[in-house]
Amino acid sequence: MIRVLVVDDEALIRTGFQHILNSADDIEVVAAVPGGQAVHAVRQSRPDVVLLDIRMPDVDGLTVLADLRRLPDPPVVAMLTTFDMDEYVAAALRSGAAGFLLKDTDPQQLPHLVHTLADGGAVLSSSVTRTVVDGYLDHSHLEPAVQAVTRLTERERGVLVLIAEGLSNADIGLRMHLSTGTVKDHVSTVLNKLEVGSRVQAALLAERAGLLRQPGEREG
Repeated sequence: MIRVLVVDDEALIRTGFQHILNSADDIEVVAAVPGGQAVHAVRQSRPDVVLLDIRMPDVDGLTVLADLRRLPDPPVVAMLTTFDMDEYVAAALRSGAAGFLLKDTDPQQLPHLVHTLADGGAVLSSSVTRTVVDGYLDHSHLEPAVQAVTRLTERERGVLVLIAEGLSNADIGLRMHLSTGTVKDHVSTVLNKLEVGSRVQAALLAERAGLLRQPGEREG
């Protein structure tokens, strides 16, 4: 079972996420709490994944994220946001968030996204990825991003693209016909060569370097 903690200041949001995720056979929402109770709830329930509201009146989501990241064995944290141009998102990604979700994400997609997070994948809502890239890596970083990608082998670039698409190690292995262990080695090498600390940062670098096709673009 994937253990999930939902942190949001609105009871309706907490209840909705809890209902949707508990409908999956292999996901259990172990707690759904407002921001001020988040760290205590994580210590008590030991979730695998935390879905954390980025803006809350009782405590700032970035503060909660920092507190969770300091725990001995921190859970995977993805940020929840209502706004597709939230200026806090880039700061959250720099602080170690594994991705972000809009609160109006299709409910049918939520269990899949939680699986991706639990498997080590990055989750980036497509409608805001461009905005986050522009805020996270400004135009002055374009050339360094491209240069960093040139240090990768062809296979490593392939792994980077799949990381940017949000695939887990297991899914990348299936796509590239590699063992999960080999994929882990490639992912580690990619992160080291790009000098980034997370899969999300690598994904944004891939976006900035132009490795990903934009919506509406066609092959050939």
